[in-house]
Amino acid sequence: MTFNISGLEADPFLHLFGQDEHYLKKYGALRVSVDCFPVYPDRISLCEIPVGETAILINHTYQPADSPYYGAHAIYLWEGGMKQGIYTNKIPESIGARLLSLRAFNQNHLMIHADICEGAAAEALLTHFFDDPLVSYIHIHNAKQGCYACLVERHSLL
Repeated sequence: MTFNISGLEADPFLHLFGQDEHYLKKYGALRVSVDCFPVYPDRISLCEIPVGETAILINHTYQPADSPYYGAHAIYLWEGGMKQGIYTNKIPESIGARLLSLRAFNQNHLMIHADICEGAAAEALLTHFFDDPLVSYIHIHNAKQGCYACLVERHSLL
């Protein structure tokens, strides 16, 4: 089974980068100085944000589907970061170093499988979930903080 792990696209967040605190507040966002590593995972690149950089902390709707599983939570964005991380058959380092919650959804956006694992075991659990043909996609969350980490989809070999 092959899969793609994708960070968020940068476009919806670009208007926040470089703005003052009043502008950020209108969008429920905060600018945070990154003062330790690894603590601030960027949801666009799926990399850890280095010390000395700034992050935008904002609430993000990670499950917009019309479903009981509709959901939103706080995420960090590396201010100025625009390169979307896409990983094929590879667990990004920022995800592999954490305790994870994996949630598998069907085409109707209903959760049909869920489990937790250490990041090192994520690839095996992803493969196990995708063995079920009813699984359309998987969301990975950081299990401790509960925040959305990334989307996992079956990799098309076209």
